[in-house]
Amino acid sequence: MISGLADSVLVTFIVFCRIGACLMFVPGYSSLNVPVQIRLFIALVTTFALTPILIAVLKPLTENVAPLALALLIGSEIVVGSVIGLGGRVFFLALQTMATVMASAIGLSSIPGTPVADTDPAPALVPLIMASVTTLFFMTDQHWQVLRGLMNSYDVWQPGSRLSGSMPLDQLVGHLSEAFVLTVRIASPFIVYSIIVNLAVGLINKLTPSIPVYFVSVPFVLFGGFLLLYLISDELLTQFTLGVASSLAE
Repeated sequence: MISGLADSVLVTFIVFCRIGACLMFVPGYSSLNVPVQIRLFIALVTTFALTPILIAVLKPLTENVAPLALALLIGSEIVVGSVIGLGGRVFFLALQTMATVMASAIGLSSIPGTPVADTDPAPALVPLIMASVTTLFFMTDQHWQVLRGLMNSYDVWQPGSRLSGSMPLDQLVGHLSEAFVLTVRIASPFIVYSIIVNLAVGLINKLTPSIPVYFVSVPFVLFGGFLLLYLISDELLTQFTLGVASSLAE
């Protein structure tokens, strides 16, 4: 009886390794604004919910297992969970990078903002965009898609099977490529706007060198940037949400 109880506890811990590693990186749950106790509680509740379903698969792997094999099993579960979590997180990291580019393009790079998910200072536009997409992540039930992907991952990456080093890396590289293609497409109107505005300001400055054109043009550049953000903000958030949902559904 004690041996069976120990095996059940070990199975629960192995399930927790994959789920905990995923929730450590997945967007929203991994935010610094979410207390560690809350994140741990969510990981434990999810583990207890999935363990009865997976116990038949994992229990044969924990019976009379060698310590080295058990360590490899725990390590592989942590790697798989981390890859699943990073698959969604890279989209938010890419958008954060492109949001910084967008802020610089409309002249907001020198105005600090309050960090939402990180402790590093960022332009005011970055927290606004990141808070919006994080809210939409939960409002569109994409966090349930992550949990569904965790459950389906046991069919793709079966516990105890040999984990090829290239498979997780290839998946991460694929998600990273998709994320930057998506976010560059989202930020492209601001990049084009920046090129046109800076070219126009530089040309005017050459024609009228006695006038400080840069300082005179700053409010107009900001106004145009805010107007552009107002016009395409809905499409920006929609395209990003659809891109993340499509990636999580794979």
